[in-house]
Amino acid sequence: MARFVLTRRSQLPPARCWERLTDWPRHGERVPFTRVGVARGTGREVGDVVLARTAFGPLRFDDPMEVVEFVAPGPGRDGLCRLAKRGRPVRGGAVLRVRAVGGGCEAVWAEELLITGLPRFADPVVASVGRLVFGRVLDRLLRP
Repeated sequence: MARFVLTRRSQLPPARCWERLTDWPRHGERVPFTRVGVARGTGREVGDVVLARTAFGPLRFDDPMEVVEFVAPGPGRDGLCRLAKRGRPVRGGAVLRVRAVGGGCEAVWAEELLITGLPRFADPVVASVGRLVFGRVLDRLLRP
């Protein structure tokens, strides 16, 4: 399983950072060939489903992610969202966390990916690509 963790500091207040981090359609703006939206619910409650749909020529697949934990940040409380990947080609999960730091916040994005059909020795490449792609998403989401 490919694993990576991204950490970014931002001058945004935690609540504003959280809004951006959980604005699912904005994620698709920086992931090549991918649209992201909410397939069930609001995308902000346990049981909701966020869907990333990737299409590149004849290659097409869906990456449905179920929200299994969702706690918005508040006074003395970090924001936490756990997503379980429920699709066939992509399994694993993601954890998004926001915590107050000084006058801003720190955002952490941790992901575990298992791609059907790829051998385990490809995990470091998948993790490197994940860091690059999702790092760009995170940077864009946290821009002031």
